[in-house]
Amino acid sequence: MSIRYAKSPVPSNPEDIPAYLQSELDKISAIVSNIAEGHFDKSNVVPSKPRAGDVRYADGTNWNPGSGEGLYLYLSTGAWSKL
Repeated sequence: MSIRYAKSPVPSNPEDIPAYLQSELDKISAIVSNIAEGHFDKSNVVPSKPRAGDVRYADGTNWNPGSGEGLYLYLSTGAWSKL
């Protein structure tokens, strides 16, 4: 499961809103659980605007920050450091 959230379209029928809200909350709950459990989606592209403290799981092929596949921390110096 991914750690990214994409909202579904809001239903036009007011009677469908409770089910819609439950579905959206279930998706958000699953994402928060993944983050709490330490899950990282594998990235195959360089993040467009990394910030110091960002952590990414690089695939090591399409995106290789320096030492192949693995978890990397973005430093305030502008470099990625493998964890």
